Amino acid sequence: MKSVFPLLLAITGGVLYHLGQKSVPRSVSPFAAILLAYAVGSLCCVLALVTLPQERPLLASLLASLRAANGAVALIGIGAVVIEIGFLLAYRAGWNISTASVLTNISVALILLPIGVLLFKEQLSWRNAVGVVCCLLGLYLLSQK
Repeated sequence: MKSVFPLLLAITGGVLYHLGQKSVPRSVSPFAAILLAYAVGSLCCVLALVTLPQERPLLASLLASLRAANGAVALIGIGAVVIEIGFLLAYRAGWNISTASVLTNISVALILLPIGVLLFKEQLSWRNAVGVVCCLLGLYLLSQK
């Protein structure tokens, strides 16, 4: 059975993230807000690297990670900044916290579905297909005024 702990971390992070995004004052530049958020996030990563157990010594682990990192790491950084700015601007434009993340997450999932099947050879079961139909229905219902 797969561990649910990583998903619980992601859910907790998502809730904290959207509460923070919705609460950034309009007087703060979106880019400055994201830069400050990344500074805090970077500090959290440094603290985790220093305090959590590593397979190898810290410096060796960092050097090995730097050597092994590829373009995917850059994609994560670019994607994260685009997501952050997108949500901040969406909330400033009046989107509700209760629907903005649902709409975007369902849309992302629907876009990633064929990518997962075609590029990563993931399997789509009937149960998954029913879930996709539910997502499409949810998008339709959320888009109605």
